[in-house]
Amino acid sequence: MTTRISAVRPLLIFILLFIALPGWSEPVSLKRAVHLALAHSTMAMSAAADEQKALASYHETRNAYLPSVTVGAGLGASYGFPLSLAGAAPSLFNVNAQSILFNPAHREFMKAARTEYQASQFQTKDQRDQVMQDTVATYTELVNWEQRQQRMQQEESDAAKMEQAVAERVKEGVDSTLDLSKARLATARVRLRLAQARGSLDVLRQHLARLTGLPANSIETVAGSPAPIPAVDQNSDLAESSTQGSPAVKLADERAIAAGFRARGEHRAMLPSFDFAAQYALLSKFNNYDVYYNAFQRHNATVGVSIVFPFLNFSQRARATGADAEALKAKKQAEAVRNQVSEETLKLQRSVAQLEAARDVAALEYEVSQSALDAAQGRTSAGTATLHELDDARAQAAERYLASQDAALELDRARIALMRSTGGLEKWVEAGQE
Repeated sequence: MTTRISAVRPLLIFILLFIALPGWSEPVSLKRAVHLALAHSTMAMSAAADEQKALASYHETRNAYLPSVTVGAGLGASYGFPLSLAGAAPSLFNVNAQSILFNPAHREFMKAARTEYQASQFQTKDQRDQVMQDTVATYTELVNWEQRQQRMQQEESDAAKMEQAVAERVKEGVDSTLDLSKARLATARVRLRLAQARGSLDVLRQHLARLTGLPANSIETVAGSPAPIPAVDQNSDLAESSTQGSPAVKLADERAIAAGFRARGEHRAMLPSFDFAAQYALLSKFNNYDVYYNAFQRHNATVGVSIVFPFLNFSQRARATGADAEALKAKKQAEAVRNQVSEETLKLQRSVAQLEAARDVAALEYEVSQSALDAAQGRTSAGTATLHELDDARAQAAERYLASQDAALELDRARIALMRSTGGLEKWVEAGQE
């Protein structure tokens, strides 16, 4: 027994330490982060709830063709002639059934409800794409800032060594106090950039935690995730393809169609309609029916069709005119959405070309500055260059590195937005590693 307890005790201690450890990190790939965000996002869940509501509304309209049956009673005493009770004759038991047989207006309203449900599906897709874009952009920027932080930590160490070396040279009378102030200024700038990097990392990690539902201090990006973003073909007509596959455009089109169905239904409300109706009632003997009716019987039933021929209804005509205006407005809004998506896609496509050129320029400038830094280090080792020349080369290389990182990040943002606009974002995410 003692041996078993001694064997279990280390396992329990390990489990407790695992639970209590606050900084335990969990590698999260981009693909997994997107899946968690879609499952955890309040925006996506709200859109899914709207979709269920639209489906229920369509079922409510469609089920009007099925008989609705109510069972009840109208109990009450009668004095004199048996008057109606709540619109019906007093009865011990009654059953009522009714449904639509033919109603042109209701048929159009049912089409509108079905179209609204289809529109809600596109709205859900659009919300999912927005959550996906936010997650991908946040994850990509987080990886970018992590790379910066690693570089800046090395720069901080080099700047501290440089400041210490200059301080020694000041003591020896080689450098002036102005040189020491410049070295301290360079160190302070590096520390400022490092503080900015840490702040950006904290904000991005917290935002990704809210998206995915994971603790912020446990998120660890995976090497090689995300995968390289595909290049953009500037000769392809992405503006046209985006309007054909955009959920926002399809949502606006479906809502315009639904508005047209509703307007047609308001006009057809002036046409005849036929409803099925049936009723059974078990009458009592204490409501004076046998006194005022010669052929009284307790069991009574009625089955038939209610026919309505609208003749004059100026309010309905005005309502139909207003529905026509709403349908026209929805149609023009759909055209505006289509034009907006097309223009934004074209702007993104052309901006990607500009950002690619800016990225290349920044990368080449960093390459040149890095080569200059390597040369300065070689001259310093050979004694043909001063420490200040090396420090200037290192500072310029650091600035060029940050500029190249900024250019690459702006390009990634534009490409991610363009992939969402053209419908390729989800395919790219699913093709990534787990």
